[in-house]
Amino acid sequence: MLPLSFGGPLLPDNWAEFVAGIVLFFIVWFIVAKKIVPTFEKTYEQRTAEITGGIEKAEKAQEQAAQALAEYQHQLAGAREESGRIREDARAQAAEIGIQIKQQATEEAARMVATAKLQIEAERMQAVQALRSEIGGLATELAGKIVGESLADDERAKRTVERFLEALDSQTETV
Repeated sequence: MLPLSFGGPLLPDNWAEFVAGIVLFFIVWFIVAKKIVPTFEKTYEQRTAEITGGIEKAEKAQEQAAQALAEYQHQLAGAREESGRIREDARAQAAEIGIQIKQQATEEAARMVATAKLQIEAERMQAVQALRSEIGGLATELAGKIVGESLADDERAKRTVERFLEALDSQTETV
């Protein structure tokens, strides 16, 4: 067989190789189209579905995270409000307790002052009584020395001493 060559660079030199090449090309193309491309398409669809599912899951997770964040912020705001209320209640209670303590301290101080005054008055009365008896004894003894006889048992001496002491009391009250 003669090679058919028409003199062009694009035309093959051997037509048998050319036809065999074309037949083999279509056989390979058929195998690729029927076996390999569907496998690639299937894999592509699976990966697309996985990516789409992953994106949907990510969007759902993002929505849930946003909802959780909003809920957390709401709870945090409520907790802050509650803590502010508790602080204000504590301040009010502290002020009230402070007022009560001041009142109790004032009452206790007044009670202590009254008790001290009563005790001082009782001690003053005891001192006055002691001084009266001592002054009375000294006055009777002095009067006995002046008169020259003992006036210790005489009723008149006691009345004299009492008048003397009353006179002293009236002098100290006017001063």
